[in-house]
Amino acid sequence: MKYYSIGEFANKIGKTIQTLRNWDKNGSLKSSHITKGAARYYSQEQLNHFLGLKGIEVKAKKVIGYCRVSSQK
Repeated sequence: MKYYSIGEFANKIGKTIQTLRNWDKNGSLKSSHITKGAARYYSQEQLNHFLGLKGIEVKAKKVIGYCRVSSQK
């Protein structure tokens, strides 16, 4: 399983590091692992859950756009 540092996780979810620390403190989002040096790490599963993605492994998806324009010409 992949783990993200607090900075990486904050960037991926669009929040600040301080917000993640506050969430950890009040119990809203606890880090998956804390080292002896108090570094917080978050799991891929937590990222998927936060972003609303299903499954543990997220594979790249192709997005196809279609646009049709009608005119008198």
